[in-house]
Amino acid sequence: MASGSPRRQQFFKDMEVPFTINVKEVNETYPSDLKEEKITNYLAELKASAFTDIDENDVIITSDTLVWHQNKALGKPKNETEAFEMLKELSGNTHKVITSVCFKSNDKIETIFDVTEVTFSTLTDQMIHFYIKNFNPLDKAGAYGIQDWIGEVGITKINGSYTNVVGLPVAKVYKYLNDNFK
Repeated sequence: MASGSPRRQQFFKDMEVPFTINVKEVNETYPSDLKEEKITNYLAELKASAFTDIDENDVIITSDTLVWHQNKALGKPKNETEAFEMLKELSGNTHKVITSVCFKSNDKIETIFDVTEVTFSTLTDQMIHFYIKNFNPLDKAGAYGIQDWIGEVGITKINGSYTNVVGLPVAKVYKYLNDNFK
C-alpha cells in the first residue's frame, strides 16, 4: 500500500488484508481542466506510476481523496488560515467527498472511485477555531475529519459511504480485491 495515512492503514488491518507500506513522493498536481473524480483518478494513477518494479504477486494500491464544493476541489489546507476558510465555506452547505483507489499489478492498472455527499450544519467561528486548535485539520482534505469532533457536532447528513469520507471506500475496495486478487 502506497499511503502514509494512518486511517487507510487501519482500514486494511480491519479488512485483514496483508500489506506493507511503501510511499513514494510525487508532485500532486493535475491539469486544471479536470473536475471531480477525474482529479482523484488522475492523482491516484500518478501515485501508482511511481512504482515500476512490481513483484509478480504484488498489487500496488494508491489513493487520493478530495472535497468537491461549488465546482472546485478542496484538498489539504496549507495552514490554519486556509483550514478556517475551507470550514467556513463548507458550513451550512452540502459537498462531495471523492476518493479514488488505483490498483496496479504487473498485468494491469485499474482505478475505482466513490462519491459521498456530506452536509454540515452552520458552524460558528468559535466552533471552527476550537476544532483547528484541538485537532489536526491540516492533513485532511477539506480541512476536516468526519471521525473527529467536527464530524460529531457539525455534520447533519451523509449520503453514501462513511469510510469513503474518512479516506477509503472500504466496501468497494474489499469487493474489488476479492473479485480480482484471490
